[in-house]
Amino acid sequence: MSAPDGSPVGAERSIGQLVAAATAEMSALVHDEIALAKAQLKKDVTRGGIAGALTTAAGAMLLFSLPMLNFALAYGIRTWSGGWNLGWCFLLSFAANVLIALLLLLVGLAFFKKAKKGKGPQKVAASMKQTAGVLQNAKPHPRPQLPALEDRAPQAIEAVARSSS
Repeated sequence: MSAPDGSPVGAERSIGQLVAAATAEMSALVHDEIALAKAQLKKDVTRGGIAGALTTAAGAMLLFSLPMLNFALAYGIRTWSGGWNLGWCFLLSFAANVLIALLLLLVGLAFFKKAKKGKGPQKVAASMKQTAGVLQNAKPHPRPQLPALEDRAPQAIEAVARSSS
């Protein structure tokens, strides 16, 4: 069995090996933090895309529904009202279309706010700063003193050599 840097387990590692191991672990941590930021940013962009699509749908509905729905609704209102002026009937049908479009617009704006509120990259940056602060203030744990290689039993040395190969 061996340590991540290739040295046998239980053997004293040099300061260079310890620094190399710490650097490799910090590099992996930074790469993971960057991947997390990308994932959160992708989620925010998706929300923004949905908001844009809903807003576009609201505009398209207002544009394409006006001619057809206005005629149908205006004549329906005239029939139900008992003969109101056709101009007022068309105005009421237009108001109904505007209300539907405003409803879609409000839903789209709610998605825009969610996308804007998403603080994905800011959260990751704060997490990285916190990690760096913890690592700067960390004190190494004292390692127990191992007996020198000469003092160890030959059988234990052979067992370690066999398990690491």
